[in-house]
Amino acid sequence: METTRQQKIAKQIQKDVAEIFQKEGAALVRGVLVTVTAVRVSPDFGYAKIYVSVFPFERSGELMQTLEQNDWFIRRALGQRIRNQLKNVPEIQFFLDDSLEYIDHIDQALKK
Repeated sequence: METTRQQKIAKQIQKDVAEIFQKEGAALVRGVLVTVTAVRVSPDFGYAKIYVSVFPFERSGELMQTLEQNDWFIRRALGQRIRNQLKNVPEIQFFLDDSLEYIDHIDQALKK
Protein backbone atom coordinates (compact mmCIF):
# COMPACT_ATOMS: atom_id res chain seq x y z
CA MET A 1 0.00 0.00 0.00
CA GLU A 2 1.45 3.30 -1.05
CA THR A 3 1.48 6.23 1.31
CA THR A 4 0.00 9.57 0.33
CA ARG A 5 3.49 11.03 -0.07
CA GLN A 6 4.52 8.17 -2.36
CA GLN A 7 1.44 8.77 -4.50
CA LYS A 8 2.12 12.50 -4.74
CA ILE A 9 5.77 11.98 -5.65
CA ALA A 10 4.79 9.32 -8.22
CA LYS A 11 2.29 11.70 -9.85
CA GLN A 12 4.91 14.46 -9.94
CA ILE A 13 7.49 12.15 -11.52
CA GLN A 14 4.89 10.98 -14.06
CA LYS A 15 4.11 14.55 -15.05
CA ASP A 16 7.78 15.57 -15.20
CA VAL A 17 8.93 12.57 -17.25
CA ALA A 18 6.11 13.17 -19.75
CA GLU A 19 7.26 16.77 -20.03
CA ILE A 20 10.87 15.64 -20.50
CA PHE A 21 9.77 13.37 -23.36
CA GLN A 22 7.99 16.32 -24.98
CA LYS A 23 10.77 18.87 -24.63
CA GLU A 24 14.34 17.77 -23.89
CA GLY A 25 13.95 14.13 -24.85
CA ALA A 26 12.11 14.69 -28.11
CA ALA A 27 15.11 13.34 -30.05
CA LEU A 28 14.94 10.10 -28.05
CA VAL A 29 11.30 9.39 -28.90
CA ARG A 30 11.26 10.78 -32.44
CA GLY A 31 8.49 9.29 -34.58
CA VAL A 32 6.88 7.43 -31.67
CA LEU A 33 3.99 8.38 -29.42
CA VAL A 34 5.08 7.70 -25.83
CA THR A 35 2.72 7.97 -22.87
CA VAL A 36 3.80 7.65 -19.25
CA THR A 37 0.97 5.50 -17.90
CA ALA A 38 2.11 4.92 -14.31
CA VAL A 39 4.93 5.43 -11.85
CA ARG A 40 5.63 3.32 -8.77
CA VAL A 41 7.99 4.71 -6.14
CA SER A 42 9.70 2.65 -3.45
CA PRO A 43 8.96 3.54 0.21
CA ASP A 44 12.40 5.12 0.64
CA PHE A 45 12.05 7.09 -2.64
CA GLY A 46 15.25 5.47 -3.88
CA TYR A 47 13.73 3.74 -6.91
CA ALA A 48 11.04 4.64 -9.40
CA LYS A 49 9.48 2.24 -11.91
CA ILE A 50 8.16 4.16 -14.89
CA TYR A 51 5.62 2.42 -17.12
CA VAL A 52 5.37 3.71 -20.69
CA SER A 53 2.95 2.92 -23.49
CA VAL A 54 4.27 3.10 -27.05
CA PHE A 55 2.47 3.65 -30.35
CA PRO A 56 3.16 2.13 -32.85
CA PHE A 57 3.79 -0.94 -30.74
CA GLU A 58 6.15 -2.46 -33.33
CA ARG A 59 8.80 0.10 -32.36
CA SER A 60 8.50 -0.55 -28.62
CA GLY A 61 11.60 -2.77 -28.40
CA GLU A 62 13.74 -0.17 -30.11
CA LEU A 63 12.38 2.61 -27.91
CA MET A 64 12.84 0.66 -24.67
CA GLN A 65 16.47 0.02 -25.60
CA THR A 66 16.96 3.74 -26.29
CA LEU A 67 15.40 4.66 -22.95
CA GLU A 68 17.64 2.20 -21.08
CA GLN A 69 20.73 3.63 -22.76
CA ASN A 70 19.72 7.22 -22.01
CA ASP A 71 18.21 6.83 -18.54
CA TRP A 72 21.02 9.00 -17.13
CA PHE A 73 19.83 11.91 -19.30
CA ILE A 74 16.22 11.52 -18.20
CA ARG A 75 17.25 11.10 -14.55
CA ARG A 76 19.35 14.28 -14.68
CA ALA A 77 16.48 16.26 -16.23
CA LEU A 78 14.12 14.79 -13.64
CA GLY A 79 16.51 15.78 -10.86
CA GLN A 80 16.47 19.39 -12.03
CA ARG A 81 12.67 19.41 -11.76
CA ILE A 82 12.18 17.64 -8.41
CA ARG A 83 15.22 18.93 -6.52
CA ASN A 84 13.00 20.91 -4.15
CA GLN A 85 10.73 17.96 -3.30
CA LEU A 86 13.27 15.16 -2.74
CA LYS A 87 16.71 15.01 -1.22
CA ASN A 88 17.93 12.35 -3.66
CA VAL A 89 16.81 11.68 -7.22
CA PRO A 90 15.48 8.11 -7.45
CA GLU A 91 17.06 5.50 -9.71
CA ILE A 92 14.69 5.03 -12.61
CA GLN A 93 13.72 1.95 -14.58
CA PHE A 94 11.46 1.87 -17.61
CA PHE A 95 8.88 -0.85 -18.18
CA LEU A 96 6.66 -1.38 -21.19
CA ASP A 97 2.94 -1.08 -20.51
CA ASP A 98 1.42 -3.23 -23.25
CA SER A 99 -2.17 -2.93 -22.06
CA LEU A 100 -3.20 -1.00 -25.20
CA GLU A 101 -1.87 -3.75 -27.45
CA TYR A 102 -3.67 -6.33 -25.30
CA ILE A 103 -6.94 -4.41 -25.60
CA ASP A 104 -6.48 -4.14 -29.37
CA HIS A 105 -5.76 -7.87 -29.61
CA ILE A 106 -8.94 -8.72 -27.68
CA ASP A 107 -10.95 -6.29 -29.80
CA GLN A 108 -9.68 -7.91 -33.01
CA ALA A 109 -10.48 -11.38 -31.64
CA LEU A 110 -14.05 -10.33 -30.77
CA LYS A 111 -14.62 -8.91 -34.25
CA LYS A 112 -13.72 -12.26 -35.87
